[in-house]
Amino acid sequence: MRFILGAMTETPNPNGPKPQTSTRAIRTVLLLVVLAVLASVLALPRLERLFQIETGQNGEATLTLAIEGLEGALRRYQPLPTLIAERAPLRALLEDPDNRTLQAQINEDLRLTAESVSASDIYLMDMTGLTIATSNYQRERSFIGRSFEFRPYFTQARDGGLGRYFALGITSLERGYFYAAPVLDDGRIVGVVALKFTVDRFETTWRGGGGDIIVTDMRNIIFMSSRPEWHFRALDPLTPEEIEQIEATRQYPLDLIRQLDTHTRPLSDTLNIISIDGGGSYVSASRWVPDAGWMVTVLAPTGPARTQALIVLALLIMLILFAGLIAGVFIQRRARLVDRMEQIRLHRALLEQRVAERTADLNQANAQLVQEIEDRKATEQRLRKTQNELVQAGKLAALGQMSAALSHEFNQPLAAVKVYAENAVTFLDRGRPEDARKNVALISQMADRMASISKHLRNFARRPQEKVGPIPLGAVLDDALALMDAKIKAARAQVVYHRPETEAMVIGGRVRLQQVLVNLLANALDAMEDHRTPRIEISLHDTGARWQVEVRDHGAGLSEDTLAQLFDPFFTTKQPGKGLGLGLSISYNIMRDFGGTLTARNHETGGAVFTVDLAHAAVDAAQEVAAQ
Repeated sequence: MRFILGAMTETPNPNGPKPQTSTRAIRTVLLLVVLAVLASVLALPRLERLFQIETGQNGEATLTLAIEGLEGALRRYQPLPTLIAERAPLRALLEDPDNRTLQAQINEDLRLTAESVSASDIYLMDMTGLTIATSNYQRERSFIGRSFEFRPYFTQARDGGLGRYFALGITSLERGYFYAAPVLDDGRIVGVVALKFTVDRFETTWRGGGGDIIVTDMRNIIFMSSRPEWHFRALDPLTPEEIEQIEATRQYPLDLIRQLDTHTRPLSDTLNIISIDGGGSYVSASRWVPDAGWMVTVLAPTGPARTQALIVLALLIMLILFAGLIAGVFIQRRARLVDRMEQIRLHRALLEQRVAERTADLNQANAQLVQEIEDRKATEQRLRKTQNELVQAGKLAALGQMSAALSHEFNQPLAAVKVYAENAVTFLDRGRPEDARKNVALISQMADRMASISKHLRNFARRPQEKVGPIPLGAVLDDALALMDAKIKAARAQVVYHRPETEAMVIGGRVRLQQVLVNLLANALDAMEDHRTPRIEISLHDTGARWQVEVRDHGAGLSEDTLAQLFDPFFTTKQPGKGLGLGLSISYNIMRDFGGTLTARNHETGGAVFTVDLAHAAVDAAQEVAAQ
């Protein structure tokens, strides 16, 4: 602004134009700047609303994840009471409730079932609602001898339907969702089986997000929330009938129910602004869970949206002031330029006279300048040509790298095709066409594999298109060993494979995982090239949530420098001509696409160990219970 004020107070040149024109222009710029800043300030509420809508849209993504988790739990536990009610010992205990031996057996069975499906409690009630067997029989607050006739889930199941209800346990004092199913004996209802699962783990997960999540029932009472202090808070006043119903079913403790003072106003078609006294202001997005009759609401604080709006406003004002400053400087310099041009015109005659005297020198200088211009143009042309050649060289280098990768990845399948082809010829010579046909089929499989590998290498720089899903890890490992069988026999290597008793289902792609395992086996053989009796040890480990495959060789191991850059492209410790250094790099990226990892370490007694880590495939809990 100092330049602008300087231009307004500048002493006019008597030989130049009057300064009033530039002064009026500067005043106009100042007025425009003030109007623009005022308009920006007035636009702050609209700007803040845009950021609030964006915050709410982000919250809707969180809301979708929360609802999917709740619906997944409901779908998982819903069929379990019906399956458990089909067990014959339950009917026997209902007919003879004083049989202590049978009761102890059923108690333990229910406890094991509850642990296997991660349920809080599973218990058996007679037609009066009295609990005669339960999974928590070992706890101090056991359900044995307690009556739950007043619970709606009991009456629903006793009447022949599927009971469902959310409430605070009067015995365990834990919030949970109840499912109940009738126990039938020749079509006659003789008892009720109930299952409860707690919701604490959902709230623990929700607390890790940037906002808060609440779940309300049909009476608008908050029974689940990422903030414990909101438990059993009512968003609307309760009618006497609702209070009487809550007290009759003992759904919630009436002494803890308080009304939460809130004020809501619409933000968009799906979003609202909700203000909670003592809790701040939030952007809320809600959605029904129709099966349970719940309303799930995500609350994102409005503070960050306002901060973003203020930051944008500050940047906009700074931009406007900067633009005004630039305009003022431009006007000032233009006025000075006009004054200088006028002075040049007045002295032109004198300058022309002096120019005429020095015409010869100027012509010579002009010729030199023309020559310099021509030289510069030629230099620029040579520079452009060099740049084009460098671009072309870069393209050729990229084509060379792709060719090297294809050659490396096709080497093993082509070797297998050669072996199968030779075996097919031998079988034909011996009059064994069926065996020859099998080898031709294997050659066709190898061709499909090479086509798949070509597709994977072509898409290496982007996300692979092969579907990732549950695959049998043991079967893939068997395929890799079969593919490497000829090379293993040629090296006279011993393969020790510790196979698990059960099939390991993991998340991945069958072809690409086989490619990783084949590469690890080939590297293990190469590491023991100088050994007389090579030995490869393969083992599978179940860590609970993931499966791990360990491939160990008995070679010289890996140095610290090698471990640091083992998975870098084109890094190899092999002799020239024996490897391009792409196998482990490609395998590392394949594992990342699967959501797994590929790591390497040295074994304590010598040799290197490569570990493939993959996630478990999901197992349906209802199938587990039905199998019992």
